[in-house]
Amino acid sequence: MSTVPYDHAHDQAAAHGHAHTAGFLRTYVFSLDHKVIGLQFLFSTLIWFLVGGLLALGVRWQLAWPWSPMPILGNLMGHAEGGQIPPEAYTMLVTMHATVMIFLVIIPILAGAFGNFLIPLMIGADDMAFPTLNMLSYWFMWPAFACFGMSFFVEGGAAQAGWTSYPPLSMLKDAAPGSHLGQTLWLLGVTFVGVSSMMGSVNYMTTIIQMRAPGMTMFRLPMTIWGMFITATLQAFALPVLTAAGFMQLSDRILGTGFFVAEGAAANNMAVQAGGGQPLLWQHLFWFYSHPAVYIMILPAMGMVSDMISTFSRKPLFGYKPMVYSIAGIAGLGFIVWGHHMFISGMNPALGLTFMVSTMLIALPSAIKTFNWLGTMWGGKIQFTTPMLFALAFVSMFIIGGLSGIFMAATPVDIFIHDTYYIVAHFHYVLFTGTAMAVMGAIYYWFPKMFGRMMNDSWGKVHFALTFILMNCVFFPMHILGMRGFPRRLADPYHYDTFRDLMPLNQFISMCAFLMVSVQIIFIVNFFWSMFFGPRAGRNPWHANGLEWQAPSPPGHGNFDFQPVIYRGPYEYASPEVDVDYYPQTQPPTGREVAVPAHH
Repeated sequence: MSTVPYDHAHDQAAAHGHAHTAGFLRTYVFSLDHKVIGLQFLFSTLIWFLVGGLLALGVRWQLAWPWSPMPILGNLMGHAEGGQIPPEAYTMLVTMHATVMIFLVIIPILAGAFGNFLIPLMIGADDMAFPTLNMLSYWFMWPAFACFGMSFFVEGGAAQAGWTSYPPLSMLKDAAPGSHLGQTLWLLGVTFVGVSSMMGSVNYMTTIIQMRAPGMTMFRLPMTIWGMFITATLQAFALPVLTAAGFMQLSDRILGTGFFVAEGAAANNMAVQAGGGQPLLWQHLFWFYSHPAVYIMILPAMGMVSDMISTFSRKPLFGYKPMVYSIAGIAGLGFIVWGHHMFISGMNPALGLTFMVSTMLIALPSAIKTFNWLGTMWGGKIQFTTPMLFALAFVSMFIIGGLSGIFMAATPVDIFIHDTYYIVAHFHYVLFTGTAMAVMGAIYYWFPKMFGRMMNDSWGKVHFALTFILMNCVFFPMHILGMRGFPRRLADPYHYDTFRDLMPLNQFISMCAFLMVSVQIIFIVNFFWSMFFGPRAGRNPWHANGLEWQAPSPPGHGNFDFQPVIYRGPYEYASPEVDVDYYPQTQPPTGREVAVPAHH
């Protein structure tokens, strides 16, 4: 591969000036290197992924065997004899499971871990635009970790008002002084996550706009970078609204203001003594951020899946520009549909119709992406590696989640299914069976670049097959529960005669959930074993075109040992200009360009 000559003296001076003089703390703890920061995010979020999964098992235990003693968890929480939990502890499990998975896992693993590690490598930069700000974006997650973690151990337990924290429920307090501290810690934790995300979004946008390698035009960027760029833009515009709302609710709880408490509602059991506020105001402010947050949790995954599908289909990505425009369209529409979370709040029917139509329009750019993925694979020489299997799982699961979303976009249908398990099925198909599959595929795909070694592909396929089967056994039956009206958030729906016959189905779901979490042991062992003992990977084990695969594995300080210059897009597979089926972005033209007829 031909490369532009590189000034090694300058590289060595830079390395001596930054890498070799740094001690252990600056190199591995308070690192300014985007790769180390990305790995810090990765390890932190994988630990919280385990915590969130265990909280989910607590929820499933209660729904399968209501009020039976809950091993370990019930005793840890110091509740009734034998580990049996009271109803408010169930609500706490539901709240903290969702909180951990959304704020401490999906958003930081996509934007924090993969965004940090991949953006400079994929655009040909030596680091982020603002390395110190990048370091702070990780360390501002630690106060959030502390707040959420400590909340389990304060009097009264962690937050119990749902991950949406709706007033007036989020304003309630018990008779015991300080027993509402868990909700306050929840608000502080979300605020710190928001500050961290804001730092990252500013850094990502600046880096992608300003620090691309020579020849790397915007329409030569891989889809992963487009997903990260548009996600960072979403965060920059939406996060200030949630942060302001969080400060307002904190002010209500700590200072006694009344932003979200209606006149006359401030009774003795409220943390707030003032009145005159509007509970629905919180919902508008919260969903103005949290609906775009749904796309923050899936757009980077869509980009990473596009890269994996093109690589393992050995074909150019079908419809590159429509893919870029569809991601931008999803992001734009995401800002005007937040009211579909509030169809049952009594909104004006004309306003409801507006939100309904704009929500249904999101199906169009989503369908463009889906057909482009299918078009990429059509006629390709598909390699069913572990990353490709997870990428295909993302596409198929995203279709199921997207189709169920169309039902909920219709106001009259949503009024019936809004507080049922149909909603739980929908967002888990989009975010867990969708985004989590993309994340798993991305770990297997970029693991060689991160650690210089390959993960075991055979065990990866075992992990994939068992996870794929079990997750569908867990989440697909929830559609059936929802259509029967089985309610969300209730600790014991079987108290009502109409739901008692659904207990066997819930027991089946719960047993599959326990098995699915257990199967992740295969992934954990494969991950850590391969990190130390996996076969060594070269620079480009997948024969991919992306710029990151031209750097050493793992990349050293400054990322590249040559100055990258970009000649083409990242998806030139099966090109007639070269004899092999890949054509790296940095390889100069061969002079075998295909002649284009004059009438074109």
